[in-house]
Amino acid sequence: MLRHAEPVMGTVFSIAVRDPGPGTSEVLRRITARLHRIDAVFSPYRADSDISRLDRGELAPEQCDPDVPAVLEACRTVAAETGGWFTERPAGRLDPSGWVKGWAVEEASRMLREAGSRQHCVSGGGDVQTAGGPWRIGVANPLLPGRLAAVLGGHDLAVATSGTAERGAHIVDPHTGRPAVGTASLTLVGAPGTGIARTDAWTTAAFAMGPVRALDWVRERPGVEALAVLPDGTRRWTDGLARHLPAVGPADWHPAALARS
Repeated sequence: MLRHAEPVMGTVFSIAVRDPGPGTSEVLRRITARLHRIDAVFSPYRADSDISRLDRGELAPEQCDPDVPAVLEACRTVAAETGGWFTERPAGRLDPSGWVKGWAVEEASRMLREAGSRQHCVSGGGDVQTAGGPWRIGVANPLLPGRLAAVLGGHDLAVATSGTAERGAHIVDPHTGRPAVGTASLTLVGAPGTGIARTDAWTTAAFAMGPVRALDWVRERPGVEALAVLPDGTRRWTDGLARHLPAVGPADWHPAALARS
């Protein structure tokens, strides 16, 4: 097993490769460079990023990095898919982070696949993409630090968690402009082939919806499953989540796949 951890985008991206080859170290170097480039272009916290300059009117979309128009188009697509519960302008400021973080994880997994890896796990800021398997993914309990709300398992997983544990009430209800309430954390398991970018964006939107609306919305998407932890510790989930709940013990958990809200 080859492992790498990279601090970037205000979190840590963890990569575990079960089938490393002679070129894996070089691929990890290129992935690291790609992650830092994505951060430099899309971070709303960096005054010199393309996104910040675009928001201030200093750049036109066609003057930005070529990835910028594609990312903004993806954000608009997710906004339509979620009935406006997702937006690239939370609180009125251009910030496509709800798509970018998951997309960055997906990019790292894509680069590993293109290099020949069929058994790996990439995680970053609560988003996990696996290839092959089986993999076990621990979902952090937002109310009890160091404890798990669930352990998920399977092959070729896309798992995203949004919540209040690390950054407080940072997800905005785009319809009111106020922080979303009613849920401590929400985890989605994407349908086969969905990918972590869209799964992560859907998770952000579903968290903003509140638990009742979110679970109803998820039930309308074949293959997508959800686990909601409410502020009082109550858990609610979709019926199909059971197939992702293997009976495992701590020895089966993979540290790099610990999803945190």
